[in-house]
This record gives sequence, C-alpha cells and structure tokens, in this order.
Amino acid sequence: MMHYTYKYPRPCVAADAAIVCLTSQGADVLLIQRKNEPYKGKWALPGGFVEMDETCDRAAERELEEETGIKGIALKQFHTYSAVHRDPRHRTISVIYYAVVEATHRPEHKPGDDAAESRWFHFDALPQLAFDHNLILTELKQYLAL
Repeated sequence: MMHYTYKYPRPCVAADAAIVCLTSQGADVLLIQRKNEPYKGKWALPGGFVEMDETCDRAAERELEEETGIKGIALKQFHTYSAVHRDPRHRTISVIYYAVVEATHRPEHKPGDDAAESRWFHFDALPQLAFDHNLILTELKQYLAL
C-alpha cells in the first residue's frame, strides 16, 4: 500500500458510467437513485471513487457492477469533468465512461451498494440529476448525435 502525506489538499478522483440504450423511440440512459447524501433521493450516473489500487477504467466497471449488477460491458472513456465545485463534499474530478447497446441487448439491472433504485430514462425526459450529471448527459447526447 502507498502512503503519502502532503502539505496541501489533493482532489479525489471518481469514475462514472453512462449506459445508453438505442430504442425505436430514441435513446435511454440507465440512472441510479442515490441512497446517501449528498443528493440523497436524486438520480445520477452509476459511479464512485477510484480506489488506490485500481485504474479509472476498473473503477468504472466495478462501480457499474456494484450499483446496477451490470458487468461485462465494454466501456469507452468519454470525457473528464473537473469543475471546482462539482461535488459539495470536496474537490472531485470525474472520468466519464459510456457504452451504447441496442434495445435487443439491453442489460438487466438491479440496484445495489449505495443505489436505492436503478431505472432507464429517455434522454428527452431526464429528471434533475445530482452533481453535474445533467451537463454530462447533455454533452454525451451531442457527442453521440442522439
């Protein structure tokens, strides 16, 4: 295990996953309802903090599995979000991943870990999301030309 002590605070790193499902009506995204503060009860992308012994890629896979039960989906890195006040707890930088699946391959999901619920939402009918996840999904929608 690595141990470091710094004179100045350091940011935390998170990894979040957007699973997009293409349907005949457009596109849906899988969200989780947060079980804990901050933003308890709000919807968000599945994700969480990167552990000291894992890569961001692995953290995104782990968090997706812990919070939705989904595993084995190839995630691609989309963008890094680093606005200073994006997380009310502390300075958090988040690496966002995504995967696009067809409706015929929509993965089964079930909430777990710190997710109270998991549900598909149409991109044109998203609830108000926790953190800056509305911005993230707006930019992902543009990037994927949905």
